[in-house]
Amino acid sequence: VQLQASGGGSVQAGASLRLSCEASGDTFSSYGMGWVRQVPEKGREFVAAISRSGDSTTYADSGKGRFTIARDDAKNTMYLQMNNLKPEDTAVYYCAARRTWSESYVPTQGYEYWGQGTQVTVSS
Repeated sequence: VQLQASGGGSVQAGASLRLSCEASGDTFSSYGMGWVRQVPEKGREFVAAISRSGDSTTYADSGKGRFTIARDDAKNTMYLQMNNLKPEDTAVYYCAARRTWSESYVPTQGYEYWGQGTQVTVSS
């Protein structure tokens, strides 16, 4: 599966952004999906993930209450709605996919496929 992330940008603290990840090349509904972000000096950090069915989600503590992950299998697209952004959210955000047998399993690691990343910059 090929993944294309988009929607990043430069915003002020408190603003919102919605990231999108469009998949192609395979059956999107076969994959649990996730978002991972990377800051150069900190390495990669898990952000959020969603099951194949879309009924189960998991968030890192840093995004709980502010971020919402969702998927639209009809559009082969996953989303990350980010509200009340903070400067510490500044990072390159990657979408990732992992084929899972269970529709309800939420993969937080072990991703097999990655998108190219989209930059999010939050200024204070």
